[in-house]
Amino acid sequence: MTIPAKASNSRIYDIFARWSTISYRYGAWILVGALLTAMACSVYVSRNLGMNTDTTDMLSEHLPFRVNIKHYNKTFPQDMETLLVVLDAPTPEQAYIAADRLAARLKEDTTNFHDVYPPSVNDFFARNGLLYQSLAELEQITDSLAAAQPLIAHIAGDPTLPAFLSVLTGAVDELRKGRSMDLQPVLSGLSTTLDARLAGSPRVLSWQSLFHGEPQKSKYQELIVVKPRLDYTLMFPAEQSIAALHAAAKDTGVTENGPVRLRITGEVALAEEELNSSLRGMEYAGMITFILVAVVLYFAMRTAGLILNVLLCLTMGLILTAAFATAIVGHLNLISIAFAVLYIGLGADFAIHFLLRYREVLEGGLPSIEAAHISGGDAGAALTACTITNAIGFYAFMPTDYSGVAELGIISGTGMIISLLVTLTLGPALLRCLPKRLQTPSLKKGSVGKVLEFSLKWHKLTYAATAVAAIGAIALLPQVRFDYNLLNMQDQTGEAVRTFRELLVDADHSPWHAVVLANDQKETERLAQRLAELPEVNKVATILDFVPTEQEEKLQLIEEMALTIGPISVSNKARAIGEDASLRQRKALDELAVALDRFMAERPGHPASGTIRILKASLDSLFAKLDAASADEKRKLLHAVEEDLLTTLPAALRSLHTATEAVPFKEQDLPESLGGRWHSQSGEYRLAVYPTEDLNDNEALRRFVRAVQEVAPNATGAPMVSLEAGEAVVQAFVQAFLLALLGIIVALLIILRSMKYMLLVLTPLLLSSLFTAAFTILLDVPFNFANIIALPLLLGLGIDSSLHMVHRSLNNEMVSEVLIHTSTARAIFYSALTALVDFASLMLSSHQGTASIGIMLTVGLTFTLICTLVILPAILRTPVRSTKF
Repeated sequence: MTIPAKASNSRIYDIFARWSTISYRYGAWILVGALLTAMACSVYVSRNLGMNTDTTDMLSEHLPFRVNIKHYNKTFPQDMETLLVVLDAPTPEQAYIAADRLAARLKEDTTNFHDVYPPSVNDFFARNGLLYQSLAELEQITDSLAAAQPLIAHIAGDPTLPAFLSVLTGAVDELRKGRSMDLQPVLSGLSTTLDARLAGSPRVLSWQSLFHGEPQKSKYQELIVVKPRLDYTLMFPAEQSIAALHAAAKDTGVTENGPVRLRITGEVALAEEELNSSLRGMEYAGMITFILVAVVLYFAMRTAGLILNVLLCLTMGLILTAAFATAIVGHLNLISIAFAVLYIGLGADFAIHFLLRYREVLEGGLPSIEAAHISGGDAGAALTACTITNAIGFYAFMPTDYSGVAELGIISGTGMIISLLVTLTLGPALLRCLPKRLQTPSLKKGSVGKVLEFSLKWHKLTYAATAVAAIGAIALLPQVRFDYNLLNMQDQTGEAVRTFRELLVDADHSPWHAVVLANDQKETERLAQRLAELPEVNKVATILDFVPTEQEEKLQLIEEMALTIGPISVSNKARAIGEDASLRQRKALDELAVALDRFMAERPGHPASGTIRILKASLDSLFAKLDAASADEKRKLLHAVEEDLLTTLPAALRSLHTATEAVPFKEQDLPESLGGRWHSQSGEYRLAVYPTEDLNDNEALRRFVRAVQEVAPNATGAPMVSLEAGEAVVQAFVQAFLLALLGIIVALLIILRSMKYMLLVLTPLLLSSLFTAAFTILLDVPFNFANIIALPLLLGLGIDSSLHMVHRSLNNEMVSEVLIHTSTARAIFYSALTALVDFASLMLSSHQGTASIGIMLTVGLTFTLICTLVILPAILRTPVRSTKF
């Protein structure tokens, strides 16, 4: 193939041809200057570039939902930026005690925490908790306590295993004789506790559940709302507070091996976990990308010098772009931090096109200085056009309400200009370090060109396949959706995410609920009634719900309960440990087993026979283990069983005694820690509106939000923020895309001076966009807050690739059969392949948002490559008239 000494005599060509020649001649000085500049910029960036991890700053504060949430946070600041501490325990007594101790410890640490609020762990609820039960429930509790009173009184005076088993044995005998009593809860609790101990996963018996006549659940939970002190100058603002929380938990006995399990979630923990997984994903992607990019560059360049040239140009461009971001913006956010990945994808394109053009000219037999001159002119003209269109694409995001992406736009748009200047300045200077002539023989037809020949040979089939694919993609377009659920973007294995999703299952206490503010009590009652009538609403909670109804009737039952149980207190006598104690414990177990055998023999059809049979089987298993154990092992096992059965008794009795001290109260009697969260100092009332449906479903989320907004337009909360933020992001990208497309069309018309050639450049872009949108449906990867940033990059890469092809075809008057064998086609292929391995590595990230970016970019870039190198050459089969630009 003949390489013209000068492919174009345009002004842009002349400017960059001379620029490259000067850079080549004075390469040593330029390299020294570049090194000093890189060092100075690196120091400047390291000392001044900040990190803003506050996601609320990502969207304009003038948007209605931002105004609403800002007003709510100002009215109830204690609910803003909180951690939610979840304590799980096998009994309600253990959960309550752990939450009480931990909350008290956290309240002492004013250095790390603004506010600590355990919703159900305080003296007020301990004393008045029974008033929140219904009359029917109170009657059931009273009856259960009346039946259990002899057992309670006896064990309270002698809280040992023999005393407990002795009373239980007597009760079983009375039941066998025909006395009516409900022993099933205590018998079932005993067998479950024994089985858990024998299985190696001990589980304490809950006396509180027995007192209430309820079966013991597998897990009980207490929550603590913690408002940490955040330091946004740190990468992880809540890192110190979370560490202090874990330390406090350890100090109060909540350890990994203990019965109580600690988990942390809430908006702050979710943000910390998301940032951590996102950065970890970027680190992994960076390491993998570096290796894979080096491999791709080897196949593209075939020489170490040219590969090093690309990498150094990329590094210099990244440093200068980071310096620009530091000087103009001052910080990176969770969106603009992706500029490094975007820069690698686009910046490598610049260097590859310049160097492959240089190699092509050099293989034609021209000296290095002239090769630098021609490649600088040719690549400079094409890359200038690409820079303009890329910059327009990125700068189009600056006027939108999505300030997070607006910052990315200004950084990346300017980064493209920097990349052009670095490539045509540092690139020729670095070529001075390479041999004057490449030893690799000139290849008339490379493997890339040979593969692309098939699309030209079967061009009619290419046209037909493209038409069919386009029609199919258009048919799928109505199914394109946006995922508003921020949880779906995060690492689904993270503790904060898993805990939060678990809390969402409880519709009555879901942390994802709407919040409505009312000016007075009358409006609160009216809104609560109207909202509760909506089918999308499960319930509405207000401060009025914390003043129970029928207090007088309930207090009468509570007084009756107090008379029934009497003045019972637990003996402080220490439990005996030793051989004699073990003998008494074993004797009591044997006596209970005999009583159970008598009952099963004489009353086989009794309703309690099933429960008794299960308990007898548990005792038999215990006896088998005791008989096989040594004397020391027997003592330890029997002592452990005693602890399992009686350790919660003192706490349950204290709680029961406190609950019988309830007194009538009104709203003004509620504690400030509770009332202040529902009735603000400014006089506004808070209504919590809980959804009927699972808001993990986007359509359910939309139905709930719109239904609530019909009644209360200023409603806010996580559901409103998620939906409104998502719609604001979509609107911002639609606005930016249309603005960018308009700007690119105008720029192309000015550059190409032809409507036909402008359409030729846009055709691959529009087709690849259409196919990518269709594949988001087929792959079930909807657009979200993260992967939507792939759109400006795909826009830039699509314009770059097709513009390079059309530019080379016009300026050198090439038909497609020749064009596909030029350095331009190879540069497009290898630069796209470089970007592909860069983006594909993101798919390995545990952060689902980052992974979805990788999927979106990989699919989009693959279609861009196909549309540019397969479909566009088929359209450019006929020669075109030369157009110099």
